Amino acid sequence: MEMTEVFDSLKSLQGVLVEKYELEKLIDDAPKQLVYLKELVESLKKQYIEKNSEYEEVKAKVDGLTEELNKTVEEREKCERDMDNVTAHREYEALEKHITEASEREKLLRDELRGEQDKLTSLSNTLKDSEMFIDSQKAELDAMNSKMTETVNGYNDRLSELSKVEGEISETLDESYQETIHKFHSIIRRNREGIVAVKNGVCMGCHMILPAQFANEVREGESIKFCPYCSRILFYEEVEDGEAEDYSDLDETGSLADFAGDDLDDFGEESDSDSDFGSGDDGTFGDEFDGDKGSDLDDGDMVDEEADDSEEPGADEL
Repeated sequence: MEMTEVFDSLKSLQGVLVEKYELEKLIDDAPKQLVYLKELVESLKKQYIEKNSEYEEVKAKVDGLTEELNKTVEEREKCERDMDNVTAHREYEALEKHITEASEREKLLRDELRGEQDKLTSLSNTLKDSEMFIDSQKAELDAMNSKMTETVNGYNDRLSELSKVEGEISETLDESYQETIHKFHSIIRRNREGIVAVKNGVCMGCHMILPAQFANEVREGESIKFCPYCSRILFYEEVEDGEAEDYSDLDETGSLADFAGDDLDDFGEESDSDSDFGSGDDGTFGDEFDGDKGSDLDDGDMVDEEADDSEEPGADEL
């Protein structure tokens, strides 16, 4: 199978996997959208129960005050009726005192009862409003849940289609590429892009300048190459017409020096063959200044000559 066909298959697979993982995330996040509304409804129910309990307590107090007031009124009215049949002055005074105390107690009971009745009315209105609001929120929750279920079902249908296409594309790649496909999945989950172009010697995924020999191997396209920095699969892309290959613009790109001492990720083993960069004539730097090693002058000689030159003017003056 030609490498160009392999790259085309991987590009097609990339589009499928990106959409697949996005849908899986949407399906996973969908129930989270209902969490707030569910918590709100539960909180409203709890508040309603508490308010209803308070309402029942106030209602019981109102009933008790009403009963006590009725007894007090009956007692006062009975004393007032008995006044017509009293003949003794002492008995009259006793009834009059009883009526006065009953009237005062009646007034206090009426004031307290009025306050509790107002509170009961307020609680009753609050409960009615709470019931209406809870019902509206439950209806909204049910509607959202129904819509979410419908949406998720659509996502799952699309996932089934994508899985079928994924299988068809994977079948076009022989067994030797199965490990590559496995890594390809992991790269896309992390970076969204699993295969990117190399242009002007720069990885278009992480924008790092690649070593010259490695970039040439990508250009030859004889095997799968992973970027040593971002682990993406690389393929060569010609520069546009009129644009020459240029490695001099480093302003917006990195280089190998930026990663000195850093550990490569779990895909680093794919670039083990490129670990010889930096030693030799194949795009390396180790012997670049060999000519300087043959110089007859060392640092000591240079210092001595400078010292001799500095003494001559002094001799002439003498």
